[in-house]
Amino acid sequence: MAGAGLKFAGQFEPRAAPATRPGFASKKVDLAARMQATLGAVRIAKPTSNLFRDREPPPAIKLDVSGFDEMLGVDRAAHMLDTEAMASFESLVDATLPQDLLPAVVPQLKSITIGGAIAGLGIESSSFRYGLVHETVEEMEVLLASGEVVVCTAENEHRELFFGLPNSFGTLGYTLRVKAKAVAAKPFVALRHVRFDDAKAYFRALERACADKGNDFVDGVVFERGQHYLTLGRFVDEAPYTSDYTYMNVFYRSIAAREEDYLSAHDYIWRWDTDWFWCSRVMGVQAPIVRRLLGRKRLNSSFYKKVADLNNRWRLRQRFRRLLGTYQETVIQDVDVPVENAPVFLDFFQREIGLTPVWICPFRAFDRSRRFPLFPTDPGKLYINFGFWDAVTTAKPHPQGHFNRLIEAKVVELGGTKSLYSDSYFTEGEFWRLYDGEAYERLKAKYDPKRRLGDLYRKCVLRE
Repeated sequence: MAGAGLKFAGQFEPRAAPATRPGFASKKVDLAARMQATLGAVRIAKPTSNLFRDREPPPAIKLDVSGFDEMLGVDRAAHMLDTEAMASFESLVDATLPQDLLPAVVPQLKSITIGGAIAGLGIESSSFRYGLVHETVEEMEVLLASGEVVVCTAENEHRELFFGLPNSFGTLGYTLRVKAKAVAAKPFVALRHVRFDDAKAYFRALERACADKGNDFVDGVVFERGQHYLTLGRFVDEAPYTSDYTYMNVFYRSIAAREEDYLSAHDYIWRWDTDWFWCSRVMGVQAPIVRRLLGRKRLNSSFYKKVADLNNRWRLRQRFRRLLGTYQETVIQDVDVPVENAPVFLDFFQREIGLTPVWICPFRAFDRSRRFPLFPTDPGKLYINFGFWDAVTTAKPHPQGHFNRLIEAKVVELGGTKSLYSDSYFTEGEFWRLYDGEAYERLKAKYDPKRRLGDLYRKCVLRE
């Protein structure tokens, strides 16, 4: 399975020192020297981004880390992968799947990098078993604001940074290299889509599914009230047929249309990428004639993100709405709520926000002894990630962030949290109460005392 730009450096020994990989070592030394030679604020420059915060960042020196995209090796016996942090999950899947392995958690979009999924959180349908991406990590090499590169593990002298990096969005350091868990994979995935009319019964069934060791993947979609679908996936060696959702067919539409399905493991992993979940509909891309005109190669999240960025730059959608005399607020969020409160949140969301569909993805901590201070969840609980990515249209204007603020308040009320990749409206006091400001300040004092890498609140809420 060929991947664009895939570079594979071969098998590695689990205890090999970085110096045994001269390509990575030389790049690391060069980048560290450039960091040490600079003064003032620093930001990284990279070719892709999956952030959804319109912002005008303050002037800063930009360090190009795009070259850190090499897959360094796979240890099949230990079920471990070794990679530079800017490697996309597409390249990681292309390197591991031919060896009957996959990264333990593969976020939905091909362009997401493993470093980005650590700093900004990454989730998928295997997260009910393995947690989020950062919980699959065993070791990281991190570039600090001083130019020093440190190795972080859960046990060594930099363990506080190891646990503090998730949800830090590059404000504590930049991950350059990662060792992470891989899991055994089979050629195909068998899917079963189960409908529930009642929300409470749906989430109870989801809990049972997460406890069932026969399931390799668990997620779901809520289309409307009374239309809750649970999708259960398991690896299989053989399949009577395989469906293709990479061109004319749309995966999310198949969920309500059929009770079972079979995909190749590769196509299952990327089932959401072709249509960016369902966000391609906003661009008219689900019309058959448009799909044919664009061609298979343009049906992917990277292309849609470029279109979305152009729209944001020129405010095309906003200008069109003004002509119609309506108003819109973008509501692009992933929020996490304990499963016992999931029916309450869903009812609130359907009443007050009303966007459909909604992605449902359960997760629990892989290791309950580990706590990540900037991602404030209880490792003993099962959480439901609600994903919704659209805009609320109204006939009259509302204060800025009105609907997003309603969501934030409800999530906090229900003991949940939210990802920070998109718009946030917390006050500074609220933000630091929720995201452990004391732990963050300790980490900044130790690893970025001059605050060259910015501040998490100012970056994620004030959009600086």
